[in-house]
Amino acid sequence: MKLIKFFLLFLLVVIFVYGLLWFGSRKKYPVTYGISFNQNHAQSLGLDWKNVYVEMLDELKPDYVRIAAMWSQVESVKSVYDFSDVDFMMDRAAKAGTKVTLVVGQKAPRWPECHVPGWLNYEVAGSSDYLLDYVTGVVERYKDHPALEIWQVENEPYIRFAFGECKNYNQDIVKEEITLVKRLDPDHLTMVTDSGELSTWRRAIGVADIFGTTLYRIVQTPGGRNFSYDWLPASFYRYKAKLWGRDLSTFFVAELQMEPWFTDSNPLDASVEEQEKTMDVGRMVKHFDYVERIGVPRAYLWGVEWWYFMKEVNGDERYWNAVRGRLESKF
Repeated sequence: MKLIKFFLLFLLVVIFVYGLLWFGSRKKYPVTYGISFNQNHAQSLGLDWKNVYVEMLDELKPDYVRIAAMWSQVESVKSVYDFSDVDFMMDRAAKAGTKVTLVVGQKAPRWPECHVPGWLNYEVAGSSDYLLDYVTGVVERYKDHPALEIWQVENEPYIRFAFGECKNYNQDIVKEEITLVKRLDPDHLTMVTDSGELSTWRRAIGVADIFGTTLYRIVQTPGGRNFSYDWLPASFYRYKAKLWGRDLSTFFVAELQMEPWFTDSNPLDASVEEQEKTMDVGRMVKHFDYVERIGVPRAYLWGVEWWYFMKEVNGDERYWNAVRGRLESKF
């Protein structure tokens, strides 16, 4: 009998808290949108990544972009730095008047998640020094660039499960990287990100000036089944941040899902019908509406390479135009 009473009381508490979360999700807040971009992903879709990037800046006119100085490309040859791709993106952003969040570190957005050069052997003593040398090289090159706004140090560094190709990933050096970036460039803010749905944020939320969460509303399981987070109220993210003492003015959505979720395929070999099971224009509108109920001042949209692919390869401009319309409206 006591067990039944306890269960009923627990159930009432859960229902009450859930109701408060939904009640706290009614209000809408102003959000400024940026866009995340990755040249490797654009190339994987058979696109000229420079065309995608330039058209993104010229046509969509985002106030902010998030790009990466991927270690595997910047230093593909040991101690030889090639900044040509990053230079192109930074210079074009400056020309467009767009501010840049530049990701530096072992992990960067997009598969394979860990962008570590093939020559690196983490099992050799002192190998972490190479990481700090690369970070130093990137920061020294761009700290005075007019487009730079924020340094993002690593990408979701504290996710405990193995996502991506991240053999021997070194979590312990993340704070040292942040300290190094701040010492080399005290004039720009730092950001660290974490998974919105698969992490408590405990380790990540307080280590940098800004905290960024990912926000995915519909995913595919490893078995290929679709799973939706539509049941999760928007205020969950707001109260989660407040629980850890994070001021909402320094709480961003680093990745707002605006593309299909692919587990075992990509747009090159998946039908449009299959893709639209996890993303269509109606769902994009819902995601915009959802993030505007959290209370974050900024959200970076995830999926520009796919919108461009749909426009240029499939002749479907709906996604590109939906984003352009929302960015032009400025909330």
